[in-house]
Amino acid sequence: MAKRDYYDTLGVPKGASADEIKKGFRQKAKELHPDRNSDNPNAEAQFKEANEAYEVLKDAEKKAAYDRYGHAAFEGGMGGRGQRPAGFGAGGQGDFASAFSDVFDDLFGDMMGGRGGARGQRATRGSDLRYNLRVSLEEAYGGLQKTISVPTAVGCSTCKGSGAEGGAEPSICPTCSGMGKVRAQQGFFTVERTCPTCSGAGQTIKNPCATCHGQGRVQKERSLSINIPAGVETGTRIRLSGEGEAGLRGGPTGDLYIFIEVTEHPLFQRENQHLFCHVPVSIVDAALGGDIEVPNIDGGRSRVKVPAGSQSGKQMRLRGKGMPVLRGGGHGDMYIELAVETPINLTGRQKELLREFDKLGDDNNPASSGFFKKVKTFWDGMKG
Repeated sequence: MAKRDYYDTLGVPKGASADEIKKGFRQKAKELHPDRNSDNPNAEAQFKEANEAYEVLKDAEKKAAYDRYGHAAFEGGMGGRGQRPAGFGAGGQGDFASAFSDVFDDLFGDMMGGRGGARGQRATRGSDLRYNLRVSLEEAYGGLQKTISVPTAVGCSTCKGSGAEGGAEPSICPTCSGMGKVRAQQGFFTVERTCPTCSGAGQTIKNPCATCHGQGRVQKERSLSINIPAGVETGTRIRLSGEGEAGLRGGPTGDLYIFIEVTEHPLFQRENQHLFCHVPVSIVDAALGGDIEVPNIDGGRSRVKVPAGSQSGKQMRLRGKGMPVLRGGGHGDMYIELAVETPINLTGRQKELLREFDKLGDDNNPASSGFFKKVKTFWDGMKG
């Protein structure tokens, strides 16, 4: 079967420029790469065909010969003893690594750290830091400004973050030429590894800074003033951009994340923006009703009317007396939950009065009376 025209193989017009040929091959390489076409048995052959075309057309002399004589330029007669394009084997197929290396960086530069990433390899971004901050419920209610001490790495002032003595510019690594990675051919594939000389930095320092030992940063405890907004709760995360660890050799600084933990309160329990307060009341106040004073989280107080005949667990709502809604505006509610307290340490006279009260009627305790009626019915049914 006759060979396809090399220009058609790459999808470029005859007489295309070097940039157009490279662009055409790049596109074909993306389309036909065997790793991306595992379900296409012809992909590898088509890929090699594109390699062969590119190997010829990228070379000015070979391209000129092909433009004049076509495939005959490399099949004997015109080229002498059956010449083939340099780099081709006995089967007439191109060496993948030879042709593909020209566009490897353009294809996979972002993923593999090609030439486009060489500059970024020189400086490494600093790590993000986490700081756990405990605040009281009152502080979470009103918000606060707090000064914290964060142990971190800061830029070295002696070398101005460069890592080199006197602030001199580091040299490009001779092993990887500033790439930060080195390539090794393993059969059909080209494998990239971190450069062993510069450890991926892409640069080497001949005279490291005596203060930071070539790191471009030193360990130091730093004080920061932070604003805690009203309404924070346990698990709230506050990000402070650029307040983390300094980058290596002048790289960008990381971020600082403040994680909030709100401590438990002796009077209030929190559920999102709402507060709950368990208030014990005497049996007399619960039975006859009355007014009680309850605390508010802001330090104030509220008067609450207890209805006559209140039972333990009864809730009353105070609107707007809860926690501020973080980034939402407004406040939640506070719920008063009554706990009727059974009297203890009774005197003889108090016991006598309670027994007398108990004899006056059975209609004062409908819940217990109803329960024991059901129990009696249950037992009678068991006997039957």
